[in-house]
Amino acid sequence: MNLADLRENYTKGGIRIVQMDPDPLAQLQAWIETAHNANIPDANAMNLATANSEGIVSSRTVLLKGIVDQRLQFFTNYQSQKANDLSQNPNAALTFLWKELERQICIRGTVEKTSRKTSEEYFASRPYESQIGAWVSEKQSGRIGVRALLEKKGADTKKQFPENQSVPCPEFWGGYQLSPTHIEFWQGREGRLHDRLCYRLIQEKWVIERLSP
Repeated sequence: MNLADLRENYTKGGIRIVQMDPDPLAQLQAWIETAHNANIPDANAMNLATANSEGIVSSRTVLLKGIVDQRLQFFTNYQSQKANDLSQNPNAALTFLWKELERQICIRGTVEKTSRKTSEEYFASRPYESQIGAWVSEKQSGRIGVRALLEKKGADTKKQFPENQSVPCPEFWGGYQLSPTHIEFWQGREGRLHDRLCYRLIQEKWVIERLSP
C-alpha cells in the first residue's frame, strides 16, 4: 500500500457564514447532534492535545460530556498524563472529526478543573462498571506488570463497593472545563478547496471569518 496514493474527494457540500450560528458553541452542539443523528459512534469524541512546561506535546481521545456556561467539560483521572500536563500548562486544543460527514472542528483555549460538586454529580451518573473502572485505574498511565493485576483489583474493588450501594467519587478523579478562544469549523470540498470558518473571541465577543483552505 502506498500511503501517498490514499485520498478522498469531498463532495457532501459547503458552509457559509450566513448559515452559521453567531454563538460557536451552539453551532458545535448542532454539528454534534447532526453526527449523532447520522448514527456516527461516539459523536462526542474529541482529540485532546496538551503540552507540559517543556513544550512536549501529547494527545489522546476523550469524550465531551457537557457544554456549560460556554465551557466544554470532560472528566478524567487527576493523576494521568493529561492532568500532569494541564497542571503545568493550562493551554489545550480539541479536535472533533466526523469523517462520514467530511467535517471537523478545531478548538483552542485554556483549561481548569470543574467544581468538586460537578465532578461528584457526573460520577454518580456513570454506569457501575465505569465507576469501578475509575477506582481501578487510580495510577492511570503508570506501569503495570500483567493485566491479571487489574482484574484482581477490579474484583477487590467490587467487594469494597457492591453494586447495590453508591460508589463514591475518588479524590483523584474529576472534571475539567475548557474555555475556548478559537473555534474553527471545517467542511471538506471538492479539489481540496475546503471551507474553513473561524470564530475568534475578541474582547468577549465572537468574530467569525473565512480562512484560506
